[in-house]
Amino acid sequence: MKRPQPWLLLVLALGFGTAAAYLALNYIRNQTTPLLSAEAPKGQVVLAMKDLPIGTIVGEQDVRAVDWPGDALPPGFLSVPEEVVGRGIITPVKLNEPFLEGKLAPRGAGGGITTIITEGLRALSVRVDEVIAVAGFVIPGTRVDVLITKNVAGQNTTRAILQNVQVLAAGQSIQTDAEGKPQTVAVITVLVSPEQAELLTLAANDGRIQMTLRNALDTVQVVTSGARSSELLSVGRRPTRPTRPRVSAQAATLPRQTETIIEVFKGGQKTLTKFNN
Repeated sequence: MKRPQPWLLLVLALGFGTAAAYLALNYIRNQTTPLLSAEAPKGQVVLAMKDLPIGTIVGEQDVRAVDWPGDALPPGFLSVPEEVVGRGIITPVKLNEPFLEGKLAPRGAGGGITTIITEGLRALSVRVDEVIAVAGFVIPGTRVDVLITKNVAGQNTTRAILQNVQVLAAGQSIQTDAEGKPQTVAVITVLVSPEQAELLTLAANDGRIQMTLRNALDTVQVVTSGARSSELLSVGRRPTRPTRPRVSAQAATLPRQTETIIEVFKGGQKTLTKFNN
């Protein structure tokens, strides 16, 4: 049998290889077409063009509408800039973050701190110094307890009058420091009920107030009896106990010794014998 020429085998291999590559490429193209069509935009979402802090009135230059692919549209999204422009921000919005209905104040409510005051509560500003403001760490978003120190019956008394109070603003800022650094402020604005507003106003004018920071997750109300100046010198003292005579360990472990005397008569003679127990 005659052997095929080597050049013929090479031509056949190249032909089959080219056909296989063409078929594979055509198969991949047919598979990617549905995937691309599945990512077609399903709607528009309004995004922020920059970081927007609380209280900002959104302007036309702050927003843009983009196509949102797929079906996973965020709940409460706004699709046209007209639904966003002119409304106040009540929750910080970051760059390229979608605007949601829950992050905006109602139209006509304006901007500034009034947009974040919960219905039924009041914003009250209290003049403070760096010490009262916990060395500047009382910043917007933190929660504090308010203490009052007042002279009662000739001695200073300190007691917590408000607990778990939210701080809305420190100084003129209603935003936290980006680096979390403390800053000296002259006024702190807190969110309180009308009754608490009366109590805090009276405390600020009738005594000296102090603020203590709370953990954001700690919402427990603690009942205290207050601290008085007469109690300061008794803090840390232990009650004295009557002393007892010391007994050595050796003496305590030794048994008490006793004597026994036995009389013995032998041949008319008496003999005394002593035994130690």
